Amino acid sequence: MVWKTYRKYNNKKTVLDGITFDSISEAARYSELKLLQKACKISNLECHPRFLLQEGFNDLVNGNVRYRPIHFSADFKYRDNETLNEVIEDVKSKITAKEVAYNIRKRLFRAKYPQYIFREVTS
Repeated sequence: MVWKTYRKYNNKKTVLDGITFDSISEAARYSELKLLQKACKISNLECHPRFLLQEGFNDLVNGNVRYRPIHFSADFKYRDNETLNEVIEDVKSKITAKEVAYNIRKRLFRAKYPQYIFREVTS
């Protein structure tokens, strides 16, 4: 018997230009950003940039427990050539945008990296 697994939010992983995206919406946004880059509206497009939110540490008081670092992985990073700002963009559905863990990481990111413009694209 073969068991079929289901993804939590029914998103479908999509591969475009050799890059794996978590959803069809994210891949579609990548296509839009590539067109904007071709039109010189944006530059330096990066997929899945990763940012350190908190260093890992050892909790010596509670039995030498090792806590791993916390990272935020955005969907895209690019430079807006009109405003000259560095932009971090995350594609979310209405459901995933309400996740508590995502919102905590988003707030930590915005506090630690105020030099970036954060855009949340909902699909």
